Amino acid sequence: MNVDIANFFKCFADQSRIDIINILSSGESYTELISDILSLTMATVSFHLKKLEAAGIVSSRREQYYLIYTLNNDLLDKKLSDIVITTKSERANSITESEYAKKVISTFFQHGKLNKIPAQLKKREIVLREILKAFELEREYTEREVNIIIADFNDDFCALRRAMIEFKLMERENMIYKRLE
Repeated sequence: MNVDIANFFKCFADQSRIDIINILSSGESYTELISDILSLTMATVSFHLKKLEAAGIVSSRREQYYLIYTLNNDLLDKKLSDIVITTKSERANSITESEYAKKVISTFFQHGKLNKIPAQLKKREIVLREILKAFELEREYTEREVNIIIADFNDDFCALRRAMIEFKLMERENMIYKRLE
């Protein structure tokens, strides 16, 4: 099942669409009849039906001069958790964490140098973890040694050093730094 979950829920945020869904729950119908029942213009009803169709809530078929709309009961009969979990897992499978990290690294690093520090926390953490690879586990570093290593990546070594402490990738005690991961 391929549902755009945001558009699905947006359809239920409009009273006219809910009224149309209620009409279609009794059976299939067409724009002119729905328009008469709801006292709305045909253009308005047509607009809402297109939104409902795009979200997969209704489907249409042509019969002579009319588009006949039918409620998608298969979708509406599902438990909410089935719709949300399926959609979430499909989206999660579209790009893995490692692929995302590679993309961030290739965006922010050029020729081994960090061209700018990302503002978004998740991206900043990925960048910091990449820089962290230059440090050995269990080894203690002076602040000067840390600055020199980080300066190979970017001139703003103070901000990057502080960020590594904030993200708990390194610890500092008595001006001695140690990699934690």
